Amino acid sequence: MKKWFLIIVGTIIWSLTMVRSGLVSSSGMGFWGANGHDGIWHIALIAQLTKLPFMMPVFAGFSLQNYHIGFDLLTAFLHLETGLSVSNLYFQILPPVFALFVGLLTYWFVNLLTGSAKSAFWSTFFVYFGGGLGWLVTSFRNSIFDGESMFWSQQAISTLINPSFALSLIFVLLGLIFLLKYLKNNKFHFLIFSSVFFGLLIEIKVYAGLLILGGLLVASFWRIIKEKKKDFLLVFLFSLAISVFLFCRFSGKDPQNLIIFQPFWFLETMMGLSDRLGWMKFHSAMTTYRMGGIWIKAIMAYGVAFLVFLIGNMGTRIIFIKDVFKKPDSIKILVLSVITAGIAIPTFFLQKGTPWNTIQFFYYSLFFSAILAGIAVSHLSKYLLAVIVLLTLPTTIGAMKHYLPKNPPAFLSSAELEALSFLKNQPDGVVLTYPFDAVKAKEAEKNPPRPLYLYDSTAYVSAFSNKITFLEDQVNLDITGYDWKNRLDEVKLWYKEPSQIKSREFLKENNIKYIYWLKGDKRYLYATEQRAFLGETELGIEKIFDNKEVGVYVVKSEI
Repeated sequence: MKKWFLIIVGTIIWSLTMVRSGLVSSSGMGFWGANGHDGIWHIALIAQLTKLPFMMPVFAGFSLQNYHIGFDLLTAFLHLETGLSVSNLYFQILPPVFALFVGLLTYWFVNLLTGSAKSAFWSTFFVYFGGGLGWLVTSFRNSIFDGESMFWSQQAISTLINPSFALSLIFVLLGLIFLLKYLKNNKFHFLIFSSVFFGLLIEIKVYAGLLILGGLLVASFWRIIKEKKKDFLLVFLFSLAISVFLFCRFSGKDPQNLIIFQPFWFLETMMGLSDRLGWMKFHSAMTTYRMGGIWIKAIMAYGVAFLVFLIGNMGTRIIFIKDVFKKPDSIKILVLSVITAGIAIPTFFLQKGTPWNTIQFFYYSLFFSAILAGIAVSHLSKYLLAVIVLLTLPTTIGAMKHYLPKNPPAFLSSAELEALSFLKNQPDGVVLTYPFDAVKAKEAEKNPPRPLYLYDSTAYVSAFSNKITFLEDQVNLDITGYDWKNRLDEVKLWYKEPSQIKSREFLKENNIKYIYWLKGDKRYLYATEQRAFLGETELGIEKIFDNKEVGVYVVKSEI
């Protein structure tokens, strides 16, 4: 009974971060938390994965590269098979399903591993509610519970905001469960199941795929040396073969160029940024020691920063360390290898374009430390367990305030939804939008909720029109390694181009079929300086939709 209560409560709490976003009210569609950017990117990508070939939805003319599409491909398949909207699948249906499966599989795996229902219960608790210590800092500074990502890493409460991560946890747990069954029963089909789940990780979440393959390799050597058995090695080799095939099939031309060596970036920014820990004096001291070559002090300072980073993110899960050296076996070696690599990689390496993305390796360290922490605390007295629970829950409590307010931080107005719905029903073609204006978006921060076009550089036109856009979502273009800056310059120049011939050539050469303009904010044909030079006739375009906020134009074929 306690198990089901925990899993149901955990599923509900996790799902609250997602299920309110994407719902339509009289004022439009609201988005809470990171859903105002990340969720919209996934919806745009899923819409394009329902078609062949797989094209980049926000950078017309280019195939999709350097992105793990497992979750998005699964959602696209479910959309085609069920007829359910992509938005409902993404925000309302799959999140509680994923949350439920993560809890059930965690309990099953730990119970199978330890034979202890109590260990399984507490591991499941930490997987659902594990949190860092940012709330201690904000309690001291501002008398509130907050600071979920103060030390850079997201915590358990935000798992579903990254659906590829959530799905990867399901595959990791299934792989581990079948691996345990294979080790106990030596049945070949268990080996195949385990290898398939591990091998598919590379296309669900590349960070998970790399960590699990590395952990399997280390555990294989350990098992060969200590137990003279090669069964682990077989799982590794089968998983590696599947991963290599998928990676070669779907990766970009130069995926290795996405990772660069830049040690201690997370430690320095954690200390130096006001939206992180923001310990400015410490940041100044540590960087001064490093740049000045004062190596003894620099080593001590960076060592302290690393401990703050580790303990601050781990929170009460750090208790797993007490059992690290007890009864080592192949599974424990695998888990500890993943934890170690998940900490080490972001400590020394960054992702080119969007450096903070490598923190996602650390998410798996937190997940596995949660499992080990549950096993470690299962033997403690009920009084110590009560203290641990009280120190663990504030992160979840503090984070929920970002998802429970009545008004969302970002929204898509009813007028824009109407325009995008109209555009969705038009024949396929590339859509030109006005470039994201970061300056105006910064000004709009003072007056939430913000319309999506003043929230972030998102993929919302592509997402809700089911069309490929000429240039949108510069954040994900950076992550996936596209050279988009020259195209941005071209678009800006086109808006100022007085020549009819050059303006038409731009539209024709780039196969642009539609233009999506917002009225006002110098985005609409009749409100821009462009109107002083060229109108609809001169540009060779025709208005096909108009409401109080949006004008949609089609580019005439004869140009």
